[in-house]
Amino acid sequence: MKTRLSCPCGTVIKGQDEDDLVEKTQAHLAAEHPGMSYGRDEILFIAT
Repeated sequence: MKTRLSCPCGTVIKGQDEDDLVEKTQAHLAAEHPGMSYGRDEILFIAT
């Protein structure tokens, strides 16, 4: 299960599970990188 993602901006996003990680990553993208959006599969592909 992947629960951690390092954004190229330097932010590390951690989730309790994959669903939580995807939700937090999408929220980070919306807040910090408007116009960028990734789906669940893309987020989990780059997560660890």
